[in-house]
Amino acid sequence: MYHWWQIGTLYQVYPRSFQDSNGDGIGDLDGIRQRLDYLVWLGIDAIWISPIYPSPMHDFGYDVADYCGIDPVFGSLESFDRLIDEAHTKKLKVILDFVPNHTSIAHHWFIASRRSRTDPKRDWYIWRDPAQGGGPPNNWISNFGGSAWTWDKSTGQYYYHAYLAEQPDLNWRNRDMRAAMHEALRFWLRRGVDGFRVDVMWHLIKDAAFRDNPPDPTWTVHDPEIDRVFQTYSTDQPEVHEVIAGMRQVVEEFENRVLIGEIYLPVEKLVAYYGKNLMGAHLPFNFQLLSTPWAAPHIGALVERYEAVLPAGAWPNWVLSNHDRPRIAARVGPEQARVAVMLLLTLRGTPTLYYGDELGIGHVEIAPDVIRDPWAKREPGLGIGRDPSRTPMQWDGSAFAGFSMHDPWLPLTFDYQARNVAAMSIDETSILFLVRSLLHYRRQHTSLSHGEWRLLSRNSSILAYQRHHGDNRIIVVLNYTADQQAWFVNTATKVRVAISTHGDRRGEPVLSTLRLRANEGLLLEPA
Repeated sequence: MYHWWQIGTLYQVYPRSFQDSNGDGIGDLDGIRQRLDYLVWLGIDAIWISPIYPSPMHDFGYDVADYCGIDPVFGSLESFDRLIDEAHTKKLKVILDFVPNHTSIAHHWFIASRRSRTDPKRDWYIWRDPAQGGGPPNNWISNFGGSAWTWDKSTGQYYYHAYLAEQPDLNWRNRDMRAAMHEALRFWLRRGVDGFRVDVMWHLIKDAAFRDNPPDPTWTVHDPEIDRVFQTYSTDQPEVHEVIAGMRQVVEEFENRVLIGEIYLPVEKLVAYYGKNLMGAHLPFNFQLLSTPWAAPHIGALVERYEAVLPAGAWPNWVLSNHDRPRIAARVGPEQARVAVMLLLTLRGTPTLYYGDELGIGHVEIAPDVIRDPWAKREPGLGIGRDPSRTPMQWDGSAFAGFSMHDPWLPLTFDYQARNVAAMSIDETSILFLVRSLLHYRRQHTSLSHGEWRLLSRNSSILAYQRHHGDNRIIVVLNYTADQQAWFVNTATKVRVAISTHGDRRGEPVLSTLRLRANEGLLLEPA
């Protein structure tokens, strides 16, 4: 018996950039609802929506002012309920982003907490006295640069913030605060949410002694400041697993829901977040494809290592892009982006597809005067801006790409009149057509949706593997180079091409030696 989150494909929607329904240049919930039929056509099973809570938008929704509401820029609770109802009618699940590590300074909890040292909510956040001799309590650095401590003159202490000063961290060692957050989870679960993606899950507990983080001797001024130290004591503490188990218990109160964790850790540490007896996160997000060198030997070794360290019974997952990192086409180029989506949708486990990757959207130049990302503004010149990964979805070739009737909040790609859903959905050689073909093929073949994975070969150019479930067997061969390659087909049964990343060759019989064109991936099935 497999759960929907095991055999389905997740699709991340950055709500500001998916569809604007009211002409203000910013996407919203009604816009997402209007595009549900597209997601059904594409072959998606669940949508994960980035934060939509009331927020001053210092970090575009990741500074939450109320965990049980909707920011007016996105709509209302009523529009959220309509979205849930229509999505479920169309057999789509809805996963909500949950941001439990920090709130906004505008949240009423923090307003109370900073009122006085004796306020009942003081301990809901992390307050510390200055270091001996004055200054911040330790050397912890904000992920957006600068000290992670801000001085509060009125109460004479520092508060901790892993990100902006407008995003104070919650103290998950406080049981009353935990209970309040659990109630926030239940609020959305009762409204029909099918699960949560938990933001920066590995940050939730900090070292009880607040020890200094050790310096990274390889850091240079050309690197983000956060990399100046190893986050040994500010993240990934042993007690975090108790916190996650508590969230999981809340999710388990409701039928057939999922808990997903954002965790940027090596796979050997990542797998601990499945929890004792697999009662942690159902899916600790595996982001290794975002940073592994894009070459067959490295990718093959990564898959083998991940499969080897997974706890018994744990379900794997893979991610190619998200709202914080450069898109896959920006990292590997438009030709290899096709190979990448074939990899994503044929590996064992749950794939997460980022909106717009099915169009092959790559790097989008953001002029200095329209930069929105607070991190890019705080550390200019390092190329760390996240805006290029958050540009509007491109639906057609009209003035604003069908996204809005108004200038969008971020620019479109230079080629949006060709790189859009309307144009690419009828082009059998497009990456959009490829993604749809792979998604529908995945649904129809148990070898891909929940079969085993076995490496067939890897060399400097080609990665080949088999997926099998009972008698259902599929072979995937991926060429990671811009040169033609040959691969010897060592199989007792005849095979043929089911899908090529180039959009042709369907049904072509495969002889003993398979010829792959430059940047080509092939999905082979029994003839």
